[in-house]
Amino acid sequence: MCLKAHYMHRSFFRGNSVPAPLSYRLSPEHLPPAQYKDCLAATIHLIQNAASHGVDPSKIIVGGDSAGGNYATVVAQKLVERSDLPKLWAQVLIYGKFQAIDFNLPSYQQNSSMPPLFREDVAYFIMKYIGRDTSLAGQLLKGSHVPDSMRLKYGKLVSLDNLPERFKVRGYKQVPLAPYEPEVYRQLRELLEPDISCLFAEDSVIQKLPETLIVSCEYDVLRDDALLYKKHLEDNGVKVSWFHVENGFHGVLNLFDAGLFTLPAAVELMDRIVDFVKNL
Repeated sequence: MCLKAHYMHRSFFRGNSVPAPLSYRLSPEHLPPAQYKDCLAATIHLIQNAASHGVDPSKIIVGGDSAGGNYATVVAQKLVERSDLPKLWAQVLIYGKFQAIDFNLPSYQQNSSMPPLFREDVAYFIMKYIGRDTSLAGQLLKGSHVPDSMRLKYGKLVSLDNLPERFKVRGYKQVPLAPYEPEVYRQLRELLEPDISCLFAEDSVIQKLPETLIVSCEYDVLRDDALLYKKHLEDNGVKVSWFHVENGFHGVLNLFDAGLFTLPAAVELMDRIVDFVKNL
């Protein structure tokens, strides 16, 4: 749900006609849940028409990076209840955004000014994505949009106990959520729904998800979101493969085949994704 990629690719989608039902409605002209619903419609269309594309409908994988990682996660969660369709074979989730409660996790502090995605960028793009005034970004970062009941309900899922110790040592200081402000919640409440904060899906949904590859990057503000979702999947019996890009940053996959700008870390990441798919 990190929307930098969403906005960077606006020109591509505007300049290329996409036949129905494979449209992709863009924000801010089209507000959520239009985006994930279009991704869901495209996935269902492929599943139902797999044979005409020479595809085995039982071996379909959803995946995405950044904003696409969030959409792929939501699509997979929505499809677990579709008994009329073949189950997804796997999902590949690459440095996605999975929760909108705590923006002071270690990775948000350690990598707050790490290009290309700053901590403040995350809040700004979220506000643009849901069509809210960007002046609310500061309240989002402080956590004043989270009611006490949700802090209690979801606190275990975003707990630091779910992060390996090695990710907490580099310049991290625990920061509690700011006092709850009802008016801020009223304007931002949709951010805490599973359609956006997919970490908060019910266990009954999580338990039915397919085998998963989760990718995190050391120098990415969204690193800890990936680690939290990984732990949640594992706790619910989902088979998870995890690849952590030690020298990686948000968007590193874009540089796996970039000529002089190709990075070894990006090449290794792509190799790991290919290996995961081949070994399913």
